[in-house]
Amino acid sequence: MADSCRRVLGAEHPDCLHAQHDLARWIGYAGDAATARDQFAALLPIREHVLGPEHPETLATRHGLAFWIGAAGDVAAARDLFAALVPVRERVQGPEHPDTLGSKHELAYWTGKAGDAEGSRAQFAALLKVRERVLGTDHPDTTDTRRKLIEPLDVTTRPAPR
Repeated sequence: MADSCRRVLGAEHPDCLHAQHDLARWIGYAGDAATARDQFAALLPIREHVLGPEHPETLATRHGLAFWIGAAGDVAAARDLFAALVPVRERVQGPEHPDTLGSKHELAYWTGKAGDAEGSRAQFAALLKVRERVLGTDHPDTTDTRRKLIEPLDVTTRPAPR
């Protein structure tokens, strides 16, 4: 679909960029984290050029890139990219926007994967309070955050990206 979209609408059409984003994500879900990472890396400068560096879809691409960098094995880089993304999302989308909370969740996760279990736990604890208030106690994202607090950090699996 992404190829057809580029051919018909042009490589920088927002619909084509959205299709490229989805394709990269599904490639990652299919088990190819390195290709997903590379596709997000190629997409990011285009989205920054077309939509601007702080457009929500550009921020979503930054989120995807950070996640798949971590999933491909560079957990410290994932942590650092999420640490840089969270304040931008807080400013642009608001501190309690679901996308901001998703990036905070990933920051906490990759902080733990990078070796800071206590920092990760503290971030998840703070996030849980917000998610319970904003989303409710039974929302799947709230439940996922709560689970991260009661289960030991599993370094053999990774969560689905937000």
